[in-house]
Amino acid sequence: MSTPTQQDTAIRETLTAFLEQRTKSAVAPDVDLFSTGLVTSLFAMELLVHVEQSFGVQVGGSDLTLDNFRSVDAMTALVLRLRGAGDE
Repeated sequence: MSTPTQQDTAIRETLTAFLEQRTKSAVAPDVDLFSTGLVTSLFAMELLVHVEQSFGVQVGGSDLTLDNFRSVDAMTALVLRLRGAGDE
């Protein structure tokens, strides 16, 4: 497993802060947000908008799945992947 970069850490911290502020609960980076009930389908849409606006990415097509929003780690990987795709 690779060591997190500064970018990974910044994305993870931004997402965690948003989730903790909105849910009033501590959120571990690997916790399943849907199975714990921290994120509902309605809040998932708000989360999608937050990810797109905060990180300057567009989530669509095959990336628009619950699995990409299931945890802070999954969302961090999604943002990194989308940012990388734009650089090629």
